[in-house]
Amino acid sequence: MRLHGVHYKCESDLAFVVGHGFTNSVAKPYVARVLARLAAHAGVVAFDFRGHGRSEGRSTVGADEIHDIEAAVLKARELGYSKIATVGFSMGASIVIRHAALGETRPDAVVSVSAPARWWSRETAPMRRVHWLLEQPHGKLAARAIGVRLGDSWVQPPESPLEVVSRIAPTPLLIVHGDLDHYFAPEHARSLHRASSGHAELWIEPGMRHAESATTEELVDRMAAWIAGNVEDEE
Repeated sequence: MRLHGVHYKCESDLAFVVGHGFTNSVAKPYVARVLARLAAHAGVVAFDFRGHGRSEGRSTVGADEIHDIEAAVLKARELGYSKIATVGFSMGASIVIRHAALGETRPDAVVSVSAPARWWSRETAPMRRVHWLLEQPHGKLAARAIGVRLGDSWVQPPESPLEVVSRIAPTPLLIVHGDLDHYFAPEHARSLHRASSGHAELWIEPGMRHAESATTEELVDRMAAWIAGNVEDEE
């Protein structure tokens, strides 16, 4: 499966591998804005998940996409970066957590922004709309209209972020969540933090809503500084 991506080159030995949220792509303006700001700190390898943007395949909404992250991490290594941090937003945040716990190639640090802790979360109106896309007969057609090509429904649910987050240790993990997130309430982040048994660092951001569109340049700078500090601590 061919994935479309972008590379912001940097002389640093550190690269951020970035996974976007559901319905997004590297071409979306607010995603591109976050990528450009990250590129001020280190190299960036970002891509469209399967079934999104210009990538091939069909979206499995987080199940098989850990292989997409794995491919991007390997690509970053191929490009010459010796330190890799994975950074995910919303769906991408659940994927970087699962990849760090279950993937073949461990990153050197992980940042999860606006992640769900569990599947089938319906406590907010936006998530009820997402589940309509995933579960109703005409959902696939509606999803295609907003740029997502959906695959078949899960036969067996994959392990949720909550079930695997404890396996990430000792890799540094930062969990970032807005206190005004209108997709996943802050309790998702707190649950992940508790399940990490204190290994993860938790930032609940005042006034922040959801994922890339709510991520300010100041927050990007702080996350990049956290990654750099934790990667250096490992050396």
